[in-house]
Amino acid sequence: MEKYLPLLIEKATLYLPKILLALITLIVGFWLANKIASFVAKTMRKRGADETVVPFMMSIITVLLKVMVLISVAGMFGVETTSFIALIGAAGLAVGLALQGSLAHFASGVMILVFRPYKVGDLVSIAGFTGVVDSITVFNTVLRTPDNKHIIIPNGSVTAGPITNISGQGTIRVDMQFAVSAAEDLDKVRKVIQQVASSSPLILKNPPIDILVNGHEIGITKFDVRPWCMSEHYWDVYYYMQENVKKHFVSNGVLAPKPAMDLNVNNAN
Repeated sequence: MEKYLPLLIEKATLYLPKILLALITLIVGFWLANKIASFVAKTMRKRGADETVVPFMMSIITVLLKVMVLISVAGMFGVETTSFIALIGAAGLAVGLALQGSLAHFASGVMILVFRPYKVGDLVSIAGFTGVVDSITVFNTVLRTPDNKHIIIPNGSVTAGPITNISGQGTIRVDMQFAVSAAEDLDKVRKVIQQVASSSPLILKNPPIDILVNGHEIGITKFDVRPWCMSEHYWDVYYYMQENVKKHFVSNGVLAPKPAMDLNVNNAN
């Protein structure tokens, strides 16, 4: 013991400050990693990020920061971190190549959360589908269609094409078209449609409804009808008008269109 005691004291004197500094760095670094992750989570929640995304982002940020702390601590003990970082980079590259499709969807999900072209509850048209946004996950956007189907769309497909946020402005115009007989009085038809629109509590008075003659064909007159409503009432207004305009046309004697054509018959005799 007398022989090795001075050597132990020398080694302890040499390495004890490094060990203490490394422990302090490890404890403080892990604490800061958790605090930063919590701050990012609070910020995301304040901005209305989907709740399913927040824990995922927290875990990613926490793991990345803690790995950086561990690499820093290893460097304090003289461990060569350059090769270690290169190894992690190579592994990350291999995983990235294997999961490039999923990573593209993940990156698109991050873009959706950052730029917020739509949020949960919005009526949107994306990737050829129209429905209410039910949830936004890291890799997918889930739509609920009017017939209560769930459409799961990869986020990469969402950002690769145009995004129509139907309810993004709060109010929306419901475009539809009705056809009547060409013999009908235009003012009469316009009055009947206006009565139907006025009877619906969901149709806004301002801006007023547009009832416009779109065109004439043989035996047919077409009307463009464009009422306004709150975005969440889009389909209610659309189907209300479709049903009740038909009923009022019948009760008010508005004739349905009767397509016709002129035929010329030549007598060969």
